Amino acid sequence: METYLFWIVPIASLLALVLAWYFYKQMMLESEGTPTMEKIASYVRQGAMSYLRQQYKVVGLVFLGLVILFSIMAYGFNLQNPWVPIAFLTGGFFSGLSGFLGMKTATYASARTANAAQHSLNKGLRVAFRSGAVMGLVVVGLGLLDISFWYILLDYCIPTDALNPSAKLCVITTTMLTFGMGASTQALFARVGGGIYTKAADVGADLVGKVEAGIPEDDPRNPATIADNVGDNVGDVAGMGADLYESYCGSILATAALGAAAFIGSDDTVMQFKAVIAPMLIAAVGIVLSIIGIFAVRTKENAGMKELLGSLATGTNLSSVLIVVATFLILWALGLENWVNISFAVVVGLIVGIVIGRSTEYYTSQSYKPTQRLAESGKTGPATVIISGIGLGMVSTTIPVLAVVTGIILSYWLASGFDFANISMGLYGIGIAAVGMLSTLGITLATDAYGPIADNAGGNAEMSGLGKEVRKRTDALDSLGNTTAATGKGFAIGSAALTGLALLASYVEEIRIGLTRLGQTILELPNGITVDVHNASFTDYMLYYDVTLMNPKVLSGMFLGSMMAFLFCGLTMNAVGRAAAHMVEEVRRQFREIKGILTGEAEPDYARCVQISTKGAQREMVFPSLLAIIAPIATGLIFGVPGVIGLLIGGLSSGFVLAIFMANAGGAWDNAKKFIEEGNFGGKGSEVHKATVT
Repeated sequence: METYLFWIVPIASLLALVLAWYFYKQMMLESEGTPTMEKIASYVRQGAMSYLRQQYKVVGLVFLGLVILFSIMAYGFNLQNPWVPIAFLTGGFFSGLSGFLGMKTATYASARTANAAQHSLNKGLRVAFRSGAVMGLVVVGLGLLDISFWYILLDYCIPTDALNPSAKLCVITTTMLTFGMGASTQALFARVGGGIYTKAADVGADLVGKVEAGIPEDDPRNPATIADNVGDNVGDVAGMGADLYESYCGSILATAALGAAAFIGSDDTVMQFKAVIAPMLIAAVGIVLSIIGIFAVRTKENAGMKELLGSLATGTNLSSVLIVVATFLILWALGLENWVNISFAVVVGLIVGIVIGRSTEYYTSQSYKPTQRLAESGKTGPATVIISGIGLGMVSTTIPVLAVVTGIILSYWLASGFDFANISMGLYGIGIAAVGMLSTLGITLATDAYGPIADNAGGNAEMSGLGKEVRKRTDALDSLGNTTAATGKGFAIGSAALTGLALLASYVEEIRIGLTRLGQTILELPNGITVDVHNASFTDYMLYYDVTLMNPKVLSGMFLGSMMAFLFCGLTMNAVGRAAAHMVEEVRRQFREIKGILTGEAEPDYARCVQISTKGAQREMVFPSLLAIIAPIATGLIFGVPGVIGLLIGGLSSGFVLAIFMANAGGAWDNAKKFIEEGNFGGKGSEVHKATVT
């Protein structure tokens, strides 16, 4: 029965890809509008693709170096499974491919969304949202297809006679983790490079255009406005897509590895197989139910922000409710041990995701008091806006952290059968909660990718000089997009925290396989007991490596991990500052040297600004990204396994809190500015507005 159920996984992934292609073709049938709209869209498209080509060249060189290293370790020293270099490469390739396809769709969809908004708000929403759904479905479709492909391939290629069935499943799942590592490496560069590009263009467009020149956002007279629109695509579509692709695949792969580990030493290999494929089945069912939710999204004409949010919530809530019911049914049909409690762990993951999303919305949306108070602080100048924003960001970490902590404890307790001593099943439950949170990623990412599409549509409408009614509709879609983008960031961070914890636990399985390949068969524990490497439990490995808070290597690793989170953020912020400075200088130069820009008689050199942001992002992203890869290796060489575990714990905990703080503070600052631009506290061009732009 369980073997037949497994085939749901590749079938669901293919269904997602077919629907993504269908939505893409439907979007391409829509008209781009006037020649001016087509021209502006082509500028953005060319800039986005130019950036992505440059990024993939740089990332390709990094992957080449890492694949050579893994190949030497696998084929030269027999330290890795021979499939590891190939799995790593495919993980990075499919992560990059999903980002490319999502961004290509987004750049074609923006003008079509603006043109659709000329007919009705509902049509504009449908074009933008279903274009965003291409990103969501491509990510889950490619991710799950690659996972199922690798499972089938490794199951066929790894000889059964050399290993017992239980050990074979562990080798398969740990080898597949390398695929997730490839996706993580690609996501790292996509996020860092895309973020630097986006913010450099944003600062250049806002600081010089709005504050110094006093022209509106997305005004065609602003030389940085095309670069700003390109940035929305490379950062919030390609970057976010690669990020969530990594979290999605990582959660499934880590949970599968923990499922295999939970039944090590047991003769029940059938139950072990069920534990391995359970996260894949939950994700597969989630794809089908996300598709149902996508088709449920629609709105009425003249809808306000509440109605628009409600229309998206209808789709996501419908998918979430259905996945709860479907999880119980699929795990019951699978016959997984303790299936009721494990199903509830999925519910816990979903609830944690919803709580983090709602918390982010509360602290960053201009509809709520925190952002409104932040806007009001601009009455006393930019200094108080900065202070209030930092304070808001710090306070906003409370609910997400409490939600994740509660989720960890509850999912562990449920899956362990209410026995905290059952560590293996408890950790499996945490992984299942992460899979549950990401099970509806098909529609969640669709709402997220919708944001930059709507934003670009608004920019296109402004630059093309469309009527007030159209601008009103695109503004409504854009405002909704700002909220979904902020919520999406919180969701991405929360899911990464749970996935990171599951990956941390699965690191022990990598150690098990590594010791086996080195020829070590026995663990001699401090209490004098000897344990077979294959059958050793999670606790046995912790005892063997003395992973306790009293071990200075663990403590040193924790401090280094915490420091790395801040160092990484500091390096990327400095990189944004340097890239933004070049952009500001270029915009000022064009205003100064190209006569007639501000009167509309001459066209700015948009391509030059795009080129500056592209070069700046490529140059600045390499060092921080390589640092994140090198740090664990260096720590392992100096402090060994205890140091690496400490580094991962410190980096995960401090990085999670720091990410929530920075994302919410940034989102609140951005929406405080938009709140004033709606006419509050003096409106556009006022001193309060200038303070919030700064």
